[in-house]
Amino acid sequence: HVQLVESGGGSVQAGGSLRLSCAVSGRGYSRYCMAWFRQAPEKEREAVAFIDSIYRTSYTDSVRGRFKISRDNAKNTLSLQMNNLKPEDTAMYYCAEDRFCRRDYDWGQGTQVTVS
Repeated sequence: HVQLVESGGGSVQAGGSLRLSCAVSGRGYSRYCMAWFRQAPEKEREAVAFIDSIYRTSYTDSVRGRFKISRDNAKNTLSLQMNNLKPEDTAMYYCAEDRFCRRDYDWGQGTQVTVS
């Protein structure tokens, strides 16, 4: 059973920074594609950033240059460093595991980020 547990959310003023973390249970983590998604109230869930097993990354346009996704395979963790936060970044942020890199995700419970 896959378990993903996010942490690090909170409230911050515009221009501030937060670092989200996700602890991933189970073996084989280093081979998985991983991602961060977010969902704002009354909006659809959107992909924020991806990272694959060889550390290639991609970002949605609205966060590129401000956010950085990273992974620590020794600790089975995924992180999202968020800088220069904007009110439009306010959302529930979800860690997602994609074991076969087919965009078939397992989800964490989410962590709330609020930017004012």
